[in-house]
Amino acid sequence: MATDTLTSTTGATGAPGGPGGLRRLLLDNGALTALIVLVIALSALSGDFLTTDNLLNIGVQAAVTAVLAFGVTFVIVSAGIDLSVGSVAALSATVLAWSATQHGVPVPVAVLLGLGTGVVAGLVNGFLIAYGKLPPFIATLAMLSVGRGLALVLSQGSPIPFPDSVSHLGDTLGGWLPVPVLVMAVMGVIAAVVLGRTYIGRSMYAIGGNEEAARLSGLRVSKQKLAIYALSGLFAAVAGIVLASRLSSAQPQAASGYELDAIAAVVIGGASLAGGTGKASGTLIGALILAVLRNGLNLLSVSAFWQQVVIGVVIALAVLLDTVRRKAGATPVATGGAPGGKGKQAATYALAAVVTVAIVGGTSFLHTGSSSSTTPRMGLSLSTLNNPFFVQIRAGAQAEAKKLGVDLTVTDAQNDASQQANQLQNFTSSSLGAIIVNPVDSDAASNSVKAADKAKIPVVAVDRGVNKADVNALVASDNVAGGELAARTVAEKLGGKGKIVILQGQAGTSAARERAQGFANGLKAYPGIQVVAQQPADFDRTKGLDVMSNLLQAHPDVQGVIAANDEMALGAIKALGSKAGTSVQVVGFDGTPDGLTAVKDGTLYASVAQQPSQLGRIAVDNALKAVQGKKVESTVKVPVKVVTKDNVAGFSG
Repeated sequence: MATDTLTSTTGATGAPGGPGGLRRLLLDNGALTALIVLVIALSALSGDFLTTDNLLNIGVQAAVTAVLAFGVTFVIVSAGIDLSVGSVAALSATVLAWSATQHGVPVPVAVLLGLGTGVVAGLVNGFLIAYGKLPPFIATLAMLSVGRGLALVLSQGSPIPFPDSVSHLGDTLGGWLPVPVLVMAVMGVIAAVVLGRTYIGRSMYAIGGNEEAARLSGLRVSKQKLAIYALSGLFAAVAGIVLASRLSSAQPQAASGYELDAIAAVVIGGASLAGGTGKASGTLIGALILAVLRNGLNLLSVSAFWQQVVIGVVIALAVLLDTVRRKAGATPVATGGAPGGKGKQAATYALAAVVTVAIVGGTSFLHTGSSSSTTPRMGLSLSTLNNPFFVQIRAGAQAEAKKLGVDLTVTDAQNDASQQANQLQNFTSSSLGAIIVNPVDSDAASNSVKAADKAKIPVVAVDRGVNKADVNALVASDNVAGGELAARTVAEKLGGKGKIVILQGQAGTSAARERAQGFANGLKAYPGIQVVAQQPADFDRTKGLDVMSNLLQAHPDVQGVIAANDEMALGAIKALGSKAGTSVQVVGFDGTPDGLTAVKDGTLYASVAQQPSQLGRIAVDNALKAVQGKKVESTVKVPVKVVTKDNVAGFSG
């Protein structure tokens, strides 16, 4: 059994309320101290932070990470690691939606199947680790890939609508209390009880403290590990269901990277990756710190790229603080079962709450009357900024905002529908004049847009529409029509006969689905064109290079390539080498600067150009008209154009 062996060597004689007592209080509750400092700082920096709506948003945004992290806490306390929880969350939600909506399974049974999927995945992890003797890192890394792959297989790469009865988990009670926050609280209590009040909880600390000693003392370590990883899988399944409920659909790519956030929350909360220490309350605080950071940085208009830097620094500082705490002789975060420990902990949290409320109340006077500015404020949430096309949309939007005197905040959803939902919630709680959204997924954005509609905030969609929700305007090219145009272009270049391959976009995104539909529609008129392979390359140039290189091994006689964006087309050109533009004709999509350069050089035969800068400009212009109460067209189409070597010189983009 892990025991508290560290003894205080400094400040032992300080009175509880004296300098030594305060120092010990701060050291023993480093994560709580950090959370208090963050709340106070952000309250002082942003008048939008300390509002009821925004604080509830933070709770909702922390919920999925916290539930995942509670499960990961069990694993880390026992000196293990679980990298699969994000994929298991997505797979569990996909199984629920797939069985209930596509196979008619009763919803209660489908929910049990979803939860059972998480448990089975955890048991597989536990078996590989306990009996297969695989390192936890390797076993769960394998499950990360398997879980994500199975989610894509079941869904065929497309989101599956969630049953309405389960989608209520993403709603609010009484019109104000979010259900995800309640789920987080319930799962937190369960995690705390398991850790502090059960035999398996004590076993976790014993295994993490010294696995060999635990085995020699009669503990069945292998069976306990099975149970520990099964619990982690169960919590991951609950998190996946809550996340899918928020998005009204099971997204096969959902929760990508969330395993790192979960591990970070546990470590920030005071647990040690070496095992033997950790508690549920610390994990909750760690998840809240991450949510507060992201929320506050959004409100302060900090670049999405810098946000990643800041969060990485916070994680490093948390581990450093843990090291300092141990060297200073602070009490380790163990089971918390010492006599009087619970009461002392409750008193600490109560004192922290009083201090925070007092200081934050004082800072609120800094923002009195700050909302009287006449400058229109807007938010733009882009699906990603790792793609030149969307960078050009941002550039066009920012140029138009500067011209019109609009204060524009731009965020990057990093192709994560749930992260975009958080950003849109932050925009809504900030009472912006208008919101412009480029959806990661047209279905997943609907609930967030409905919330903005309810708050009377105009919403303009750019490049992609929003399903099942009202927007003031859609500024877009037609992806399906553009796909048909790309297919027709390559087919006519090949004289209506030949073998081609198609490089698809990121599975689960509406742009990938719509362009693929357009390719298929366009090729129906050319029966002599044979599609020998279709593979996703995730809109990424490097993946386009790798996938095309692999396809050439099986199909060396290919004569044409259609890529769902210019980045993948450029990767394909690199793989084709001297064949590009000579024996193999490549057609891209988007009309990015690098793509147009390749068209000039003759290696890229054509690009279906969408004029992304123009999309950004028109979106801002229409959003301002909506704010001013002027009439806007429900659909504003920006024409697409096939750009070849013959007309590229006159194309401005």
